Amino acid sequence: MVADDTDSENPKAPRNLTGGNDKGGMPLLPPLACIKTPYFHILGYSVAGEETAVQIPELNVVFDIGKCPRPVLTSDFCLLTHGHMDHSGGLAYYLSQRFFQGMCPGTVLCPRPIADAVTAMIEAFGRLEGKAIAHRLIPMSSGDEFELRKGLIVRAFPTCHTVPSLGYTLIDRREKLRPDLAVQQLPGHVLRDMKARGEKITYTLDIPLVSYTGDTTLPETLFHPDVRQARVLISECTFFDPNHRRRATVGKHLHVQDLIEALPQLENELLIITHVSRRTYVNWAEKTLRRAISGSPPKPQIEFLMAHAQKLQVIPGSAADFAPAELPGGEDNGDDTES
Repeated sequence: MVADDTDSENPKAPRNLTGGNDKGGMPLLPPLACIKTPYFHILGYSVAGEETAVQIPELNVVFDIGKCPRPVLTSDFCLLTHGHMDHSGGLAYYLSQRFFQGMCPGTVLCPRPIADAVTAMIEAFGRLEGKAIAHRLIPMSSGDEFELRKGLIVRAFPTCHTVPSLGYTLIDRREKLRPDLAVQQLPGHVLRDMKARGEKITYTLDIPLVSYTGDTTLPETLFHPDVRQARVLISECTFFDPNHRRRATVGKHLHVQDLIEALPQLENELLIITHVSRRTYVNWAEKTLRRAISGSPPKPQIEFLMAHAQKLQVIPGSAADFAPAELPGGEDNGDDTES
């Protein structure tokens, strides 16, 4: 995806911003992306400096909430990684709209150092609306856990950005029968008696389902056990041009070289790359990465989130196909010429 006509990372990127529509079509809607995994869908939009919001509907969460795309309203939990506007700008709207539409108050998890500022922002919007905005705010520190529902836990891990930040891992937590008891195939009443006597007959098994880094500069973030072992890793990678290593360092973002160096240690089934710079054409970034790792051993399957963006378009000067030709009741729409 290209954000403007001057792409310093890829001078040959097409000037047509719609992916090759020779009729000059423009995006009809913000081009939300959708990736279907064996476990859940990943829906969202992520362009560095513009907006990031990544939803997993089946797990009832949205990571970050740049402008609050309409679908994310259905998630009860918003996991905010940091306070930059392209990641947090839609938060008050999300909370207000959930109240307006009769949903339960949204729950927001955020880094503990920014909790007061987030509260102040929500309260300020409440004063503008003339009523308090119902919500629940959960300050988080690295290592903290919060139960989203029985058996589904979110655990925070450290990241490093220009402002206080955290990443989050969603964990499937199961209670399993102790292996030594399982091999004995004891009848249920015996196990119940053991439990009644206070004997511990189970152990806890944590299965990291998905990790989301948010913005970070440290490749070490990807080496955290929860992150590298998650079935699905959603990681930022902002810069791809070899000359932009310093930009990545100053802005505290990952450069593609950081990602390449980390790949051998990742155990994930799927790696989804987000937050590509608006200077960068996504197809070019994808080819750059795949060329760089072409001779390496098999790695996690890699997908770029915005490579899966929807393709709805409208041609300037004409109505979209689904637009009614007349107003309800058969009234004429008015003058045929555009002003």
